[in-house]
Amino acid sequence: MLDMELIRKDREAVATALAKRLDPAEVNRALDEIQRLDQERRALISEIDAERQRRKAEARAYAQAKRSGTAPEPAAPEAERKQLAELESQLDEVQSRLRTTMSELPNLPADDVVAGGKEANRVVRTFGGPPAIEKVRDHVELSRALGLVDHERGVKLGGSGFWMYTGMGARLEWALLNWLIEQDIQAGYEFLLPPHLLLDSAGFAAGQFPKFYDDVYHLDRQSAPRGQFLLPTAETAILGAFQDEILETAKLPLKAFAYTPCYRREAAGSHSDERGTVRGHQFNKVEIFQFTLPEQADTALTAMVAHVESLVEGLGLHYQTSLLAAGDASASMKKTLDIEVWMPSTGKYKEVSSVSWAGDYQARRAAIRYREPGGKQTRFVHTLNGSALATSRLFPAILEQFQQADGSVLVPEVLRDKLGTDRLTPVR
Repeated sequence: MLDMELIRKDREAVATALAKRLDPAEVNRALDEIQRLDQERRALISEIDAERQRRKAEARAYAQAKRSGTAPEPAAPEAERKQLAELESQLDEVQSRLRTTMSELPNLPADDVVAGGKEANRVVRTFGGPPAIEKVRDHVELSRALGLVDHERGVKLGGSGFWMYTGMGARLEWALLNWLIEQDIQAGYEFLLPPHLLLDSAGFAAGQFPKFYDDVYHLDRQSAPRGQFLLPTAETAILGAFQDEILETAKLPLKAFAYTPCYRREAAGSHSDERGTVRGHQFNKVEIFQFTLPEQADTALTAMVAHVESLVEGLGLHYQTSLLAAGDASASMKKTLDIEVWMPSTGKYKEVSSVSWAGDYQARRAAIRYREPGGKQTRFVHTLNGSALATSRLFPAILEQFQQADGSVLVPEVLRDKLGTDRLTPVR
């Protein structure tokens, strides 16, 4: 959520930044409504304060008259007694509308983030080059030949968009997760295993609700009166775990990570670059997260990107890192860099991690603050998150980039001890 004080003081700068993401006319309509509601809210607060002061003065005068033995002023008529309750009810309604309107605005992109969509993304780094493969087989064909993934039984169990890892495929998936967890611990992140069912308040705090409310799986209100949903990413859980807290300044940056399955309603891809495990309704992901002081955020973002890149490099995969344009980044984020692995079968790169800086946008929604030592006022922390990594896309990238002419697939060196082999071979 944006800072209301910033909108009051420099609406033009806010409008210019938001125009990188939204139509300028839409931005101005939203800001007009926000400022109108803000003025109405402030007027109601002034009126309520004045009414309360008047009543206090009347009460004091009445008490003084009683003490002095003089006739007190008559009590306020019933209409006046109801007036304060009506004003407070109006204020509640206006504040609710203001909060809803504010919550629908996206974050302000960072200064170095350009306007536009995917076409305006900029590659900032590349590791290695595409492997030379004479006859490329895609990961779906390879996974079937090697007995790694049972797509048909996955659909039988969960429907379209689900799959089941089997045999060495299940072991490869688990080896990947274990290796990623080990690397994140070595990088100084605290390991968390959060609930997979979260309250709606966590979705709002992360900036996913209300705009993307329909993109996740919700429990019905009879089963979950407070509202619960299956988490779409561990980012939501880690952020939500610290809602309404004041963090100790000396402990910032606070670094945490979590492994969870991720559950999403998005349609499973049917075209060639989204087949197999590339896109589905449930997949595994390890997520890193940092809560920082505002002045620590830039360094934290650089370090998080470097850490994720080191993971992909550690697996020996060719990838590129792209700085996303405003229209291609999550609405909650000021700045996002995608790490994208090469998929030989499609000749395209596929994102395996988005490392993002939200500024104080999420912390303002979640009321996560810090207090300087000896200080009285609190300020909002900055939050950053990144996939480290999404295995459902690492898995096919490994199969495709390391495939051999004899139909086998080489296992990345860092995983060989965990799997007990250096090569996956076709099932006979």
